[in-house]
Amino acid sequence: MKVVLFCGGLGTRLAEYSQTLPKAMVEIGYRPILWHLMKYYAHYGITDFILCLGYRGDCIKNYFRHYDECLSNDFVLTRGGRKVALKNRDIDKWSITFADTGLQSNLAQRLRCVEKYLGDDDVFLANYSDGLTDLPLPAYLEYFCRTGKVASFLAVRPSQTFHLVSIDEDGAVQDIRPATESDVWINGGFFAFRREIFSYLRDGEDLVDGALQRLLVDRQLSAYRYRGFWSCMDTFKEKRVFDALYESGRMPWAVWESARQNGHDLPAKPLGWRKSATSSQAAARQDRGAKAAVSESRSRTLSA
Repeated sequence: MKVVLFCGGLGTRLAEYSQTLPKAMVEIGYRPILWHLMKYYAHYGITDFILCLGYRGDCIKNYFRHYDECLSNDFVLTRGGRKVALKNRDIDKWSITFADTGLQSNLAQRLRCVEKYLGDDDVFLANYSDGLTDLPLPAYLEYFCRTGKVASFLAVRPSQTFHLVSIDEDGAVQDIRPATESDVWINGGFFAFRREIFSYLRDGEDLVDGALQRLLVDRQLSAYRYRGFWSCMDTFKEKRVFDALYESGRMPWAVWESARQNGHDLPAKPLGWRKSATSSQAAARQDRGAKAAVSESRSRTLSA
């Protein structure tokens, strides 16, 4: 299984760093947030990455081309520094495709650019590169497979500190509470897709405002509610939260560290996905695709 990582945005809300670095390369400890996200997936056996590059894509390319394993692994230095023996490695088993997808491209355009790199995988994952979670990935993929939908995303509670207000028609406040204690759910940016997602993409439209809206109408979009740890790095304040967690040694997203400390081996390959769908699901999806094509054709005829 492959995972597409969107790491081409400008990151304007993190201006303290984004003037020189893409947001995906802002560091938590010794490593950029992008590395932490890839390490999370690698823990679950998913090591085939497709990076959608844009702003300062050269930084990301150079980082991995000159990757220093010593920064995050134990090693033995001998012969006056001429020999380094690593005790373990991070990225030996990783396959990383670097794809330039445009400086100003939106998510849908970036996704279209890398379709050719997905091979014949029926199911693939996609992710914003500025968010981290401790989500049990096999459970999420099992859920996605069970729904039979074309697309799914992780629904999480907002981590921001603003308050939500309920107001009646006369302007009287009925309720005020932190967003984290509300019944509001937001898109956490961890997507699971079937290949049919590409038939829902349209020129000039973004992923969420375009394709996902059509999937919603066709009842082909699901959300997986998760109440565990999730946070994104949109602002300098959120960057400081990540730094504080790292410095305290409490990094909920570092599931690989938890497994290592507990003496567990790496989990097995995630459940809930397969290279080709069952015949009944495939037939159903082909039928949906045919109906979508007819609907699109009718729409074009009417507009003409």
